[in-house]
Amino acid sequence: MLPQTLLDETRAAFPTDAPGVTLGAPLHGGHSHPEPLILIPLATLNRHCLIAGATGTGKTKTLQLIAEQLSDAGVPVFLADIKGDLSGLGAAGTSSARIEQRAAACGYDWTASPYPIEFLSMTGAKGAQLRATVSSFGPSLLAKVLGLNDTQSSVLALVFKYCDDHDLLLIDFEDLRAVLQYLTNDGAADIKQYGGISKQTVGVLLREMIRLESLGAAQFFGEPEFDLDDLFQVERDGRGLISLLELSDVPDKPQAWSTFMLWMLATLYNTLPEVGDLDKPKLVFFFDEAHLLFDGANKALVDQIETVIRLIRSKGVGVFFVTQSPTDIAPPVLAQLGNRVQHALRAFTANDERALRAAARTFPKTEHYDIQETLTALGTGEALVTVLTKRGTPTPSVATLLVPPRASMDPLAADEFNRRLQTPQVRKYATAIDRDSASEMLERRVATAREAAANAATQAETIDNIGRQSANTATPSRQRGPQLTEGQKIARTIGTSVARSMAVAVAGSITRGVLGAMFGKPTRRR
Repeated sequence: MLPQTLLDETRAAFPTDAPGVTLGAPLHGGHSHPEPLILIPLATLNRHCLIAGATGTGKTKTLQLIAEQLSDAGVPVFLADIKGDLSGLGAAGTSSARIEQRAAACGYDWTASPYPIEFLSMTGAKGAQLRATVSSFGPSLLAKVLGLNDTQSSVLALVFKYCDDHDLLLIDFEDLRAVLQYLTNDGAADIKQYGGISKQTVGVLLREMIRLESLGAAQFFGEPEFDLDDLFQVERDGRGLISLLELSDVPDKPQAWSTFMLWMLATLYNTLPEVGDLDKPKLVFFFDEAHLLFDGANKALVDQIETVIRLIRSKGVGVFFVTQSPTDIAPPVLAQLGNRVQHALRAFTANDERALRAAARTFPKTEHYDIQETLTALGTGEALVTVLTKRGTPTPSVATLLVPPRASMDPLAADEFNRRLQTPQVRKYATAIDRDSASEMLERRVATAREAAANAATQAETIDNIGRQSANTATPSRQRGPQLTEGQKIARTIGTSVARSMAVAVAGSITRGVLGAMFGKPTRRR
């Protein structure tokens, strides 16, 4: 039996009179109590959440459980399916003795149910093709994908600034490559006012782009760009759409897809209107393997991530970070995660022991649990939970026996998965578009400049010939030094004029946010 004081404390902290996401039943000394249920109020889900725990402790099923209930509440969900085992959300689960036993222990009325899902893909092979233009992606995120150091990142930012000022649209890698090559050849004089760039640094950028292209990541950049309005869909039955980013075919590109997800979140932040605190979120965004966001990220990027996480809640978006240990998350971002679902942690090494102590200190103290000991003793499908109340205060920490998901916990069969790919959204993004952009613009400008220079040289030669003919018929006179012919003087004047015209012809600007506000997209959002 659970201590009466624990039950009273839990009932007061987790009232059932407000809608929420049910997690499970309180657990103490190996025993659970079917009432009260532990839940996260819908109204506090925009205060963000951490789901953490060692491998095999049940993080993915907790993610699935929460996504299902958000959909039931009419909240659209975006999540990444790294191993391919979340596609089962589209099919009803199968009852078993184990599921029935778990549901009864939690006092939960379990019924099998499928959920509305739409597949997205970084390659286009397993869902609607996700793309972004290089311009909208921005220099900060692209530098992270390319693995650049601070000096190389600053050069990339300079190149983006040049393109902004000169109306050069960076749609794909071919555009960025054309600009880099232009600025180290025909356009070398244009970049001097920005501070200049070395050919060695440009060589590094080009090599890193080639490396990324060899991994197949270049197809992430281009058009049509993914319209994030497609994430905000609610089905006719009132359930929110679950958008699944299938990543099982790109497991070797974690930096690329994790940064791409950050671009999506940053774009939502840049374009969604302020709505304040809502009764429920407009969208909940799950970052699985969240430590990848911070691997190799410089302080400037971490600061930008912190800003997005802190402010996007007022735009109706909740963010879940899913990782192994709370120490995987940068402290300024971790401080923004008011709801915590912590699965078991293991302490096999000295580093594990330090991470365990650090994680234990992030939970509210309680007389009913030794937090550090509890975190090592939790079984699969059990978690230590603290959430924010409607007043914004954290609840006491409670060990919780989690309820089972209602959808299938196995991946969809191959034939059923392929059938789910025949959707209008998949067809909408299937064909890439190659419109007029930086590479074509620069090609025309260089060709025009060279043609003008050639014409000037021809005219100069013609005038020079005329000058020679006139000199042959004139009276010779003494010269103090070599004199320019009339044709040479005119050629010098024409050449100067052509150079000035080339500099003026590339004036203009486009607007793009630091983290990548979407180019050419309407700002209307739901």
